[in-house]
Order: sequence, then structure tokens, then C-alpha cells
Amino acid sequence: MTDLSQLVKAYDVRGVVPDQLNETVARALGTAFVEMLRESGDDAEKIVIGHDMRETGPALATAFAEGANSAGAAVVHIGLASTDQLYYASGSLGLPGAMFTASHNPAQYNGIKLCRAGARPVGQDSGLIIVRLRAEELLGDLDAVAGMPERIEHLDLLEGYAKHLRSLVDLSRIRPLKVVVDAGNGMGGHTVPAVLGEQLLPALPLEIVPLYFELDGSFPNHEANPLDPANLVDLQAAVREHGADLGLAFDGDADRCFVVDENGDPVSPSAITGLVAKRELAKFPGATVIHNLITSAAVPEIITENGGKPVRSRVGHSFIKAEMARTDAVFGGEHSAHYYFREFWFADTGMLAAMHVLAALGGQDEPLSHFAAEFERYSASGEINSTVADAAAKIHEVRAAFPDATFDELDGMTVHLGDGSWFNLRASNTEPLLRLNVEAPKPDRMAVLRDEVLAIVRG
Repeated sequence: MTDLSQLVKAYDVRGVVPDQLNETVARALGTAFVEMLRESGDDAEKIVIGHDMRETGPALATAFAEGANSAGAAVVHIGLASTDQLYYASGSLGLPGAMFTASHNPAQYNGIKLCRAGARPVGQDSGLIIVRLRAEELLGDLDAVAGMPERIEHLDLLEGYAKHLRSLVDLSRIRPLKVVVDAGNGMGGHTVPAVLGEQLLPALPLEIVPLYFELDGSFPNHEANPLDPANLVDLQAAVREHGADLGLAFDGDADRCFVVDENGDPVSPSAITGLVAKRELAKFPGATVIHNLITSAAVPEIITENGGKPVRSRVGHSFIKAEMARTDAVFGGEHSAHYYFREFWFADTGMLAAMHVLAALGGQDEPLSHFAAEFERYSASGEINSTVADAAAKIHEVRAAFPDATFDELDGMTVHLGDGSWFNLRASNTEPLLRLNVEAPKPDRMAVLRDEVLAIVRG
């Protein structure tokens, strides 16, 4: 039997095309997805699909649609889309969805993010394993799927998506801002002109300076992964060159957004989480805000100071979204620049987070470097990956080196030290890696603690 365990990950489907993911596999996954929905009691009469700018996207999406048709489901195909545009489609149409993207992965990859109606996530604990097992069965007997007539309707939802986002954050009365946007040849080049520009809607008081807006899944300029500092260099230079108020960088499927200030210096995703949380709590007093355990200690402080209820979560969109739904949280933020909104079906949208930053900055007169200082309170290492042969053994070794610390194991091992410093060490789901995040009140203390842990991990 075909083994799809290396293709179907904890949160999504992702692999090399055509070695791991091809049209035959996509067709089987389309059938399996519809069957899983139906077996779990969901309405599976119709699903919505979209794809990003990767060359392999259209054929894979069409094959998936054929598989869904074979299982008796009609398909609404929205074509080129960002991942949050697909979530908009799932939420506004009330349909399960499939987004073909490999996010920030290199060009030879593609993948699928699945959701139930209302953009509710499908992960390993909410149906994805069932989809994998059923697809493996289907690939073992390709005659098991009966052909059905094609039922694929094409629908353009870009304007509806843009209008919905503009209804959530009013940018019409902010002071004029000059914004450099690096789309990384990804889907930000498709959505930014529609939402922040005047391609479809009235102009906003924004001057957009575009970088790499041409849709190109080969990523000719740099990887579409703004968490890697190497991929911010062009944006930082352009912000300084143009005297811009800020810069925005989107990842390949434009569901994540990274921010740099007027000096080209990065504003941490934790600071953006604090900033957006403060705005959302002003709108929804006393609400719950989710943050993952890697975000800065400043985040729960800011949430509490603004009358909200901070709730700590494991890393990963399926965990965040489940926790948001459970607590009816108004907002959620991750250290990886994923931002989730109750007003957006609890789904993540980098664009809406960017609009909150623009509204906050444009609603006062200070530059972003000054304005954001309120939300940057500690010194953080960022995520540092180390290749290890035995992750569990290394975690045990690190734990033994800090006998007086407080530990928790919500996600990997988080170690709290008495001086306000902490670190988290967790194993990758898919690679022989340990991921380390360190935070301390001062940079020198952070550096010492970081180096102490790394010496054990890499020793």
C-alpha cells in the first residue's frame, strides 16, 4: 500500500512534486477529504478550492476537484488566492475548503491546507489522519473510485475578500503613510493591490512601494519566508531608500506578515501580537486573547494590562484555532507571524494584522520605532534550530542542567528561571531538529543563557 506519512504532516499536506505529491495523489486526497467530511457528519455536498502562484498548483487543484467530484461533491474553484482568501471563501460561503500551497517552501514543493466549513482547521487530531489513511487505500486500488460528472464552478472572490477586510479596519482617515511591501513573488502581489491599493476599491491614504509583486513560484529574488533575516534585506534597504514609514513582508501564500520600522529594523511578531491585542481589547473589552508559548512574556502582560484574559497555547495553527474556538477568543498571535481573528472565522490572516498596524501607526504621529517600543520589553533569541540524533536525550540533558528551574511540557519543554528569563526547547514534528527560543530581561543575559543551552544541545 502507498505510504503518505511523509507527505501528510501534522497540520497540512506538503511535499516535493511529483515525487511525493502528484495529480494521482491529489485526486485520491480529494475523494478522501469529502468522504472524511461526510463520515464525520459535515455537509460535503460542495467544497471550495484555491491555489497559489506555484506552477504545479492549477493541475493539482483540478485533480483534487475531480477526486471530490468522484465522491459526490461539487466544487467552487476560486483560482489564484492567498491562503487567507481561501479562508474567507470557506467562511463566507460556509463550505469546506482546500488551499494548494507550500507556503514558504522552495519551488519544488506544493501542498494542501484543508479546512471544514467556516475555515475550521483539519489537522492530525481533527480528520487529517483519516484523510491520509483513506487516500492510501484509494491509491492501492485506483478502480475503487467511480467516475462522476465534472461539477466545477469558477468564482472570483478577490473583491469580496478585500471589502470584508476593509470593513474590519478603517484606514480611510489615517495620516498618509508610505509603505514598502515585499511580496516575495508570492500571493501578496495578488492581494495587496486589491486590499491596500485601488485596484478594486477606493484609494486609501497609502503610498505603496511594491517589491517583487510579480507572481512567480520559482522565487527568483529570495525565498518567500520573512522569518529568515536574509529575506528581509531588500525590504530593509528599500524602506531606508524611500524614506518609508514602515515595510511589510508576506510569505508565499500571504497568510503571514512581518513588519519592519522606518529604520528597517524588524518589529517582532510578539510586539505585533501585543499591538493588535491592545486594539482588539479596546473594541471587545475583557475578551480572551490566545498566544503561543514561544511569544514574549510581554504578550500576556499587555493583554492583562488592557483588561483581557491571556491564554497560552501550543505552537501551530490547528491548536491555536481550536483554543480560540473553545474560549471564543477575539485574537491570537504566534511568534511565527501568524495572526488569528474571531472576526475572520478564527482563521489567520497576515493582511488583517498589517491593516491593524497601519491603523495604529497612522492614528498617531510618532514613528513606528517609537510607537512599537511599548510592545518590545524583553530580549529574545529568535528560533534557533540544531540537528540532533536523539532529541529526547538532549532535552533530558538540558533539564538536568537547570535543577532549580520551573518546568512545563505544554509543547516541548519550557524552562522558567527565577530572574524573568525563560527558554523553550522542542523537537520538530518532521525533521531531526531541536528548536530553541530564549528570552531574558536584558540582551547580555539572553546571550549567556542561549549559549549555555546550545552548548549542551550541540555538545
